[in-house]
Amino acid sequence: MTTPFRLLVTEPLDGALNMALDEALLLGRLSGTAPPTLRFFSWQPATISLGYGQALDHRIDVEAAATLGVGLVRRPTGGSAILHEGPELELTYSVVARAGDFEGAGDLLETYRWIGAALAAGINRLGAPVEMVPVQPSDPTAMPTFCFARTGSYELEVAGLKVVGSAQRRQGSGFLQHGAVMLGAAPDRLRRVFPAERDPLAGMTTLETVLGRRPAFEETMTALADGFRAVHGLELTPGGLAAAEMALAETLVRGKYGTDHWTRSGRGMTVTTPRPGAPRPGAPRPGAPHPGAPHPALSPEGSWVSVPSPPKGERAG
Repeated sequence: MTTPFRLLVTEPLDGALNMALDEALLLGRLSGTAPPTLRFFSWQPATISLGYGQALDHRIDVEAAATLGVGLVRRPTGGSAILHEGPELELTYSVVARAGDFEGAGDLLETYRWIGAALAAGINRLGAPVEMVPVQPSDPTAMPTFCFARTGSYELEVAGLKVVGSAQRRQGSGFLQHGAVMLGAAPDRLRRVFPAERDPLAGMTTLETVLGRRPAFEETMTALADGFRAVHGLELTPGGLAAAEMALAETLVRGKYGTDHWTRSGRGMTVTTPRPGAPRPGAPRPGAPHPGAPHPALSPEGSWVSVPSPPKGERAG
């Protein structure tokens, strides 16, 4: 039996808060205080996200990124770097669940397959003949700098070119998987921030290229949600963020994802999984919802959840 999921769509956010929210959702599911969640989101400003263990070296031009106004963050998941553009060019998804939420949720590859099948069905609804790649050999020494330079197990391609890239983190009985669905691309910006790649576009494609038009964020989000419903019979209920989830995310921004130490070296604060009923970390900012009150709910038609940003000066780096 599959546990009902929350469908969460958040407004465009910066890299630190996007990654902090994903980890907060995972910790909430592990503690049993939050439901499994399918989240759709985007980035503002555009941001390079690094894999958890990825070296930040000459292969990523940080100075060029800064000149372009592109941010930098390190993900809690593995894999290679991605340049996340805004909602005009990319839709990012994340799935948070734990063992028992659906059949196979306790297994790494089965989870990739479960999510990949739903994403493929959704993209097929847009008219793109996407295919899920079978299990691939894993060789950490062959890891490229740019995520879309190689296709991994159960990722999605069209005519041999990668269109969706994903990464996963497993913690205890739970997991977080997130990934980028390429609506379009900014070739010149990709070449500037990934100068060591012979051609960062060589192994990838976009839905705009495949379809001859660029599907909107909201259209793509609706198709992907329908893919999860159709393939897995998943019950998706639009919902918002609880105040406790937002408070935990802000704690993670201040102590981890917003710090130069984490971004540059991959070291940051450790947050233990909260016990059910335990006091939540932090406190809501003035004007934030009272404890337990959800932030505004999302409609499946594409309304945004408004996520307030922490006051300026609370993020290092």
